[in-house]
Amino acid sequence: MPILESPTDEAKRIIEVAQQKKIILRLFGGVSFYFRCPSAKHRSLQRNYVDVDFMGHAKQSKEIKQLFEELGYVPRDRFNAMQGYRRLIFNDIEHQRRVDIFLDVFEMCHKFSFKDRLEIDQFTISLADMLATKLQIVEINQKDLKDVVSMFVDHDIGTSDAPEMINGTFTMNLDRLLGMLNDFGLEDGEKRLVSDRVTKLKKMIEDAPKSFRWKMRARVGEKVQWYELPEADKEVVDSRIGSGMEPPAP
Repeated sequence: MPILESPTDEAKRIIEVAQQKKIILRLFGGVSFYFRCPSAKHRSLQRNYVDVDFMGHAKQSKEIKQLFEELGYVPRDRFNAMQGYRRLIFNDIEHQRRVDIFLDVFEMCHKFSFKDRLEIDQFTISLADMLATKLQIVEINQKDLKDVVSMFVDHDIGTSDAPEMINGTFTMNLDRLLGMLNDFGLEDGEKRLVSDRVTKLKKMIEDAPKSFRWKMRARVGEKVQWYELPEADKEVVDSRIGSGMEPPAP
């Protein structure tokens, strides 16, 4: 079966084939919000998806490589050879799309280990983890904020990883989100719902015991850079792939 044009249909196909082969893959990033948040599919919160992101286990790196090659993807050979213990990249040449697979650990502005949390939900990482990977972004943009808004429109805050419930965990950018609620075309009732849930989550975070490092971070604020900004990425699909030239590692 050829690679599907729709990134959301293709993501579902990949998950289903992986399940048949007993390979653990879970969606995160923008496409995961499409599957878990009905609000992401309509009105002003809808957006385009230019790539697909998965989380998998490092111990299945070999099986994951074989899976994507069988599904018709072109591997970033040099990158995968050098970084394959923690991250893999495959290209869909026809649709000019990229698939990123992080292995056990997600590392961008902050570092999160999902090694023991991948099987909380069936198709995506947990709602709380989806939210954390978005809110950890220091230079957050409009499309990421749309994903976060859709999460709060559709899911309440709780204290566990119960289905369809956001477990109140590490978050950032909540004040920024509240200040921009008028930018997303929400109805008044939806804005109140999002505001109430964000406020509830902020209170849970404030009331939770904090480590010494967390307290010092809050005291110092942003005068000292305690995070790392991800390096600018290469183009989604390297134009030299298919021309017989080996692309550079991202």
